[in-house]
Amino acid sequence: MLLGAAKYLSETRNFAGTVYLFFQPAEEGLGGARTMIEEGLFERFPADQVYGMHNWPDIPLGGFGMREGPAMAAADRFVIEIKGVGCHGAMPHQGRDPIVTASLVVQAFQSIVSRQIDPMDNAVLSVTQIHAGDAFNVVPDRVEMRGTVRTYKPETQAFIIRRMEEIVGGIAAAQGLTGSLDYQYGYPATVNSPKEARVGEAAAREIVGDANVQWDAPPCMGAEDFSFMLQKKPGSYIWMGVGGGAEGRVCHSPFYDFNDEALPIGVSYWAKLVERSLPRS
Repeated sequence: MLLGAAKYLSETRNFAGTVYLFFQPAEEGLGGARTMIEEGLFERFPADQVYGMHNWPDIPLGGFGMREGPAMAAADRFVIEIKGVGCHGAMPHQGRDPIVTASLVVQAFQSIVSRQIDPMDNAVLSVTQIHAGDAFNVVPDRVEMRGTVRTYKPETQAFIIRRMEEIVGGIAAAQGLTGSLDYQYGYPATVNSPKEARVGEAAAREIVGDANVQWDAPPCMGAEDFSFMLQKKPGSYIWMGVGGGAEGRVCHSPFYDFNDEALPIGVSYWAKLVERSLPRS
């Protein structure tokens, strides 16, 4: 759930202002937040700040994690096509093998993050699909590869794209084939505003105590489309502990099981956050 706050006078007892609750559709991969913004979300509901929360199995129940700056990564995807010349698998000299070329591309990609990006930066480049051929004894004429890129900094993202293009084109040409990269931008990085991150941290500490709130929690290479809202408004995104991570009950897992005992903790966080964001004078 997401929350937006705007400083308008209100007769509400515990806070002075207007609070909007944004129920966001299509978060998983379809960019619901982006569509809401494009369709006039903040024109209709002119929030001054925005806040988001995600349950987090790697944090024990009753705990929170917060940081300022990048909290979750930009998530992009890519499709690579390597075109060669098909032939009989027993006579590879009669063709141009795109599978060998694709293998060289995958290996070369691993040097981008490990050898060409500052070790103090963070990035992930993963080839997750390779599709080619349908027979034991035939070299196919093309290979399609797909995968994901995760980054925090736009300049790192741009560098990876450039190196991917150079590697795909260069290795394909060296092998006598052609290669192309279709790079598709996805969610931007989720970047917490310093002031609003501290507001969220303070609200969490008031609920569960200092010992149970981790400030400067490690960023995550997962992605979140709340990032589109943070590009438009100052705000922050907090992780609420639900436990279960050590037992494998992690998000996006068939073993995931939301801990209902976290519900009153989460509700209390939203209430405290509103009171801190819009205090009565």
